[in-house]
Amino acid sequence: MRKIITLLLTLAMAMSLSACGSSGAASSAAAASSSSEATPVEISVFAAASMTETLNEIIENYKTVAPNVTVTATYDSSGTLLTQIEQGADCNLFISAAQKQMNALDGTLADDADKNPDGQDLLVAGSRVDILENKVALVVPEGNPKNIQNFDDAKAALENGDCLMAMGNSDVPVGQYTGKILTYFGLDEATLASAGLITYGSNVKEVTTQVSEGTVDFGVVYATDAYSAGLTVADTATAEMCGQVLYPASVLNTTTDTAKLDAAQAFLDYLRTDDCSAIFENVGFTVVK
Repeated sequence: MRKIITLLLTLAMAMSLSACGSSGAASSAAAASSSSEATPVEISVFAAASMTETLNEIIENYKTVAPNVTVTATYDSSGTLLTQIEQGADCNLFISAAQKQMNALDGTLADDADKNPDGQDLLVAGSRVDILENKVALVVPEGNPKNIQNFDDAKAALENGDCLMAMGNSDVPVGQYTGKILTYFGLDEATLASAGLITYGSNVKEVTTQVSEGTVDFGVVYATDAYSAGLTVADTATAEMCGQVLYPASVLNTTTDTAKLDAAQAFLDYLRTDDCSAIFENVGFTVVK
């Protein structure tokens, strides 16, 4: 009798485990089916040119996180991207390399003519957040022909009139930061440009290329672009020289498609995860918590 009871208990336990296994497999299959059948959605992200390499890597990784979401990125100077957004370009998430361009779209600043001159209200309420901090770097081409070791050397070379410096245009954040550095050192940009001592780039990548190709004696770019291009950093600007270099991001209300709005916010949230933080920090960004 004892052997029969034991056998019956064993059979009952086996049947129970089999049922649990079937239930678990069914749940997993249902979850996988639900994920694979999620409605496809495409979002457009406008991001500062200095984020090109890192954001491309993150977008590739995101395909495994949200396979139903297609992220299309456009990179350029924040000023150019702002103009495109103002002209009606399709953009669901904007990441600027400076506060100025984001302020121009922020409805909470509509009464501030200096920050939001056109009184625009294109940011989804509560979605604006600073995600990254960068540094402004003085970079030199291979061989450093003018022996520029720091900003003081760059100042002396410009004052002597025997050099050529590359910087961003005035509507480009890196150009605006560079302009502040020139002012900090008592240099007049217009005078230097008239003397043929400055050449410009429409975004930070163009400035980086000029230095990489050795067509200028030095240039001012972001530290992350210097890293990506393998350039030698001679010096790094302090906050006293040009202010803090913060990257704000926000979902835009340029569409009423809730699927796009939700997907854009989800991607912005993903940018703040530990996995993405590691990618940003690897090239020199500081993640803003």
